[in-house]
Amino acid sequence: MRAGGIDLHYLEGGHGDGPPVVLLHGNGVIAEDWIASGVFGLASERHRVLAFDRPGYGYSDRPRDRFWTAEAQAAVLAEAFMRLGVERPVVVGHSWGTLVAMALALNHPEAISGLVLVSGYYYPTVRADIVLFSPPAVPVLGDVIRYTVGPLVGGLIAPKMITKMFAPAPVPPGFTAAVPVPIMVRPSQIKASAEDAASMSPWAAIAEGRYDEITQIPVAIVVGEDDGIVDVGRHSARLQQALPGSQLHVVPGHGHMVHHGVPDLVVRCIDDVADGRQGVQRSVAAERGGADPALAS
Repeated sequence: MRAGGIDLHYLEGGHGDGPPVVLLHGNGVIAEDWIASGVFGLASERHRVLAFDRPGYGYSDRPRDRFWTAEAQAAVLAEAFMRLGVERPVVVGHSWGTLVAMALALNHPEAISGLVLVSGYYYPTVRADIVLFSPPAVPVLGDVIRYTVGPLVGGLIAPKMITKMFAPAPVPPGFTAAVPVPIMVRPSQIKASAEDAASMSPWAAIAEGRYDEITQIPVAIVVGEDDGIVDVGRHSARLQQALPGSQLHVVPGHGHMVHHGVPDLVVRCIDDVADGRQGVQRSVAAERGGADPALAS
């Protein structure tokens, strides 16, 4: 489909009387990550579900006519919702996709009905991976890297990076079949990933001053207790404190790709948000089946 002047690819499924659900993937992967995790299929039992390839990923365009910030991506998606007749969906973002989900809430609040934020990055921090992965975003030099050594180096380090994303949980057998490494290291996707990495911290530095504007929609936050990519305390736990009434689910034994380990929890959060159930902060112990009065509200 065309939205915001670009070709935007998406997967669609589902039925039922629940509100529509939009799934936004993280950096480096594609929409099929949501199918591999099981979230797409489970959510489709009650909702119309759309999983988008964000601009520059999979089969979606990323022309050079603008800076593809979280705000720019959110604007394209808001138009896509209108064109597709997707009325006020619950937006589920994973990792970098949470930046776009938050940009939708801040700049297009009328276009969505709630947020489920998984393994997100919300506050500016100094990160070595930004320095490491940003060079392909540099004009001219980045083009040389992306069409020469970039795919080769990316292919060599991809297995280790994927392992780190899932750790301490194992990498599911079906992940690389759904999200093949050759797609992850295509020149166009390397460019998108590099640009997103470079813009992540500057976006958070600006956006954090506006989080108190998110008052009219329910929000659920899901994170793996052992996330080795994004620090839980500095981001998800801090955001929950900034958004009174939001839910926080900290899942032990899982890392950055927590949605693969607990797709049923993610879908339960979708249903809670869709039904407007706020004010339930679940603790680490609650996800184990116990209770932790120090964390539970």
